[in-house]
Amino acid sequence: MSFDLNHEEDLRDLQEQIRRACTITAALMADVIGRACPRLQAQPRTAEATVIRLIESNAFAEAMLALLELELPQWKLRRLIHEDREWHCSLSRHIALPAELDDMAEGHHETLPLAILSAFVEARLAGGEGTPKSVPQVRPIRGYAICCDNFA
Repeated sequence: MSFDLNHEEDLRDLQEQIRRACTITAALMADVIGRACPRLQAQPRTAEATVIRLIESNAFAEAMLALLELELPQWKLRRLIHEDREWHCSLSRHIALPAELDDMAEGHHETLPLAILSAFVEARLAGGEGTPKSVPQVRPIRGYAICCDNFA
């Protein structure tokens, strides 16, 4: 999905806000839902209620994982590690690929929910709403196609 310039700038502002935050709050989660979660309103009320209930109970990491599943179903949690007093979260669309070949959305922060949130916004910036295609789009080429197989 191509974002308009204002939406992309809005997500970049949200990324900066996450980077500066010391801890996650319900107000920050409400801001994220308002600015980066357009699909949530289209979900059944029970899904939205589940996310809100998790936020109200201060289960922010679980709320972020629920939002990830609802908003970006093609992105999956690939790696979540705690190293050098910092959490590192990696999201991937292609779990089966080796990590070196995968184009992942990554986030890091001292607190777990903010690391997941940072990776979530990065995935959204990377075109997280794009629809996966079962058949790749191929441009026609000029010239002749030649079969070089030896069937003898």
